[in-house]
Amino acid sequence: MSSGVPHVAVVDDEPAVRDAVGEYLSRHGFLVSACDGGAALDALMAERPVDLVLLDVNMPGEDGVSIARRLRAGGKIGIVMLTANGDTFDQVIGLEVGADDYVVKPFEPRLLLARVRAVLRRAQERGQSVAAMGRRVRFGRCVLDLDARRLFDERGVEVPITAMEFDLLRTFAEHPNKVLTRDRILDLAHDREMEPFDRSVDSRVKRLRKKIESDPARPQVLKTVHGAGYQFVTDVERG
Repeated sequence: MSSGVPHVAVVDDEPAVRDAVGEYLSRHGFLVSACDGGAALDALMAERPVDLVLLDVNMPGEDGVSIARRLRAGGKIGIVMLTANGDTFDQVIGLEVGADDYVVKPFEPRLLLARVRAVLRRAQERGQSVAAMGRRVRFGRCVLDLDARRLFDERGVEVPITAMEFDLLRTFAEHPNKVLTRDRILDLAHDREMEPFDRSVDSRVKRLRKKIESDPARPQVLKTVHGAGYQFVTDVERG
C-alpha cells in the first residue's frame, strides 16, 4: 500500500475505546474514522470507502454481529470483531457471520495492529482491491483523497483546501520523491494563466505546509530543494 492509505472505521459505543484505538492506528499510518454505532458507520460509508471495520460486538441498538452480517452481505470489506468475552461464543458467532478475525478486550494495541495489517494483506493477496489503494495519498499529518478532491486529517476530519491547493497536491502525489521546478509545477498543475516564475507556488506551498507538516518551520514532507524547486518526500518517519 505504498501509494495509498487504508481507511479503518472504529465502531464502538465507548468513546475511550474509539479514541485510544483511533489514535494508535493513526500513528501507524492509517486513516481512521470513529463511529458510535451502525447508523454512524452507514453515514460514513455513504460518504467515502472504508477498507476495514473494527467492530465491537456488544453495543446498544444494533449489535456488532448484526452489523457484520449486513456488511458481509454488501460486499468485500475487512471485518475484525472486538469482544469483551473470553469464551468462544462471540468469537464463533462473529466468524460465522463473515468476520475476518477477532480480538478479545482488553487487548494489546500491537496485537490489534498486527491483526488489522494481516486482514488487509490477505485481502490484497486474494486480489480484492482495497478501496484506498492508489486513490488516497498521505501528506504528513493528512491524507489526500484524489477521487473526492478533498484533504482529511488523521481522524477523518476534512481540512479545507482550495482548488489550486488540490491541484498542487495532486501534482506532487503523481511525482513522489522527484524534484520539481516551479516552472514544471505550474505546467503539470495546468496553471496556464500564471507566469512560470509566479511566486504563488511558494505561497501555496507555505499554506499547505501549515496544514500537513508536523512542524511547518522544518518541513519534512514538502521540502525545498535550494536552487531547484520542491520535492514531495514519501518516506518520512512518523512517530
